[in-house]
Amino acid sequence: MIIDDDLDRRLLYELYHDGALSVPTLSKKLNSNNSVLDSRIKRLVRNKVIKKFTIQVDESKLGMGVRAEVGINRSPKRKSEIHKKLIEIPEVVSITEVTGRFDIIVSLHVPDLETLHHTVTAKISRIEGIQNTETFVELDRIDKDLEYLQPKS
Repeated sequence: MIIDDDLDRRLLYELYHDGALSVPTLSKKLNSNNSVLDSRIKRLVRNKVIKKFTIQVDESKLGMGVRAEVGINRSPKRKSEIHKKLIEIPEVVSITEVTGRFDIIVSLHVPDLETLHHTVTAKISRIEGIQNTETFVELDRIDKDLEYLQPKS
């Protein structure tokens, strides 16, 4: 395992909540030396435990008030072609291959239901090899902390 101890876990927990925290601030929060934390962060990045430092955007404040998932069944022979065309659609945020009744789940962020309808019917459904779609509109979202990142007591 690449996470050595509780300090690594606490470090990841803090950075997960605020990736912009400086090493001196982390040092105070975690009661640890700056150089120790700096070397641990570098090791976690080098080992790809930390893939990137990023931000969370409130899509609704940018006019993207509707989030939806679209379950899609597709022709297996056209998988990569379909994925390429889907990822080119501006409203598509991610494509996830899944087990179950769908082959893939596509996440969308759009300004309104009219745009969602247009995106699904005029853009996604018209891609050659898409067999059927089912759309799920997100009504509410509750995110929780990743429990496996929580420091062990």
